[in-house]
Amino acid sequence: MSAHLLGDDPGSMTTTELPAYAPVPESSTAPAVNEHGYYVGRVEKNLYWVTDGGYQAAFLTTPDGVVLFDAPPSIGHNLQRAIDEIAVANDVPNTVTHLVYSHHHADHIGASSLFGADVVRIGHAETKRLLLRADDPARPAPDVTFDTKYTLQVGGETINLAWLGSNHTPDNIYIHLPDHKTLILIDVVIPGWASFAAFNVNSDVPGSIAAPDRALDFPWKHFIGGHLGRLGTREDLALHQQYLADIVANVRIALATVDPMPFYAKYGNNTWAAVKGYLDTASAQAAAPVVEKYAGVLGAADVFITSTVFAILESMRLDLGEGLFLHP
Repeated sequence: MSAHLLGDDPGSMTTTELPAYAPVPESSTAPAVNEHGYYVGRVEKNLYWVTDGGYQAAFLTTPDGVVLFDAPPSIGHNLQRAIDEIAVANDVPNTVTHLVYSHHHADHIGASSLFGADVVRIGHAETKRLLLRADDPARPAPDVTFDTKYTLQVGGETINLAWLGSNHTPDNIYIHLPDHKTLILIDVVIPGWASFAAFNVNSDVPGSIAAPDRALDFPWKHFIGGHLGRLGTREDLALHQQYLADIVANVRIALATVDPMPFYAKYGNNTWAAVKGYLDTASAQAAAPVVEKYAGVLGAADVFITSTVFAILESMRLDLGEGLFLHP
């Protein structure tokens, strides 16, 4: 954080100095966690989801063992506690035999090592490459990899994995459970919420904008997005698409109307200051109508909006060639 926000002594900051944000809509809130700090619930039939209110994972119980989808370290040992709770209630095995990685990020699979060496880990070929590069013992590289499609069959259940191009990361995959009417796509849409900082810190902005369209091509009723507290619906993805369309439209207006020249006149040979002034102003102009429209509709619509708009604005400039200046 900047000194402007915190002051010279961060310890002297009071809660009255913290920024105020729009209330989170009731429809965006999470179910209450239990005394261990987790909530586990049924998605469809023998597919369950578990959350700590910030992260989500899912698991499928079968006669041959449990298939776990991601292993966020913030949930950690509560993953096995949640599995045990369901296994006892339904008299089914509680041993995780397969662990499917959505992508390589540590915040979603950093508890993988808790499940030992005998678990079959499955992920995209790029996930394996990135994990071997990271050399993180908490995230063993997948044993089974694929490039475009893979069908996992365990205990009579079918799970379809697909890579449809880069989005949040180069390796982020679509996990479809057709018999359970569920799609898992992590870090692309956060149901009920606006995007996290810098548009979810997406490595591929155009791919991430396109990903919800591809997600809606699958037949499903339930959506697991990996963060915060609830499952999603097709309506949530449609709302997210409109949210992004509104950002893109307002960025185009800002790129067409914000004049960079006053910033260069102000800062002279300090080029970065001029560029910052221009981009900050364009981002703020584009963000304002989005906040006005979505505050009270999406949680935190006013929290990370400027950095999200900036990420999309820069992608539109650099990836799509919009808003650049051609010297006469």
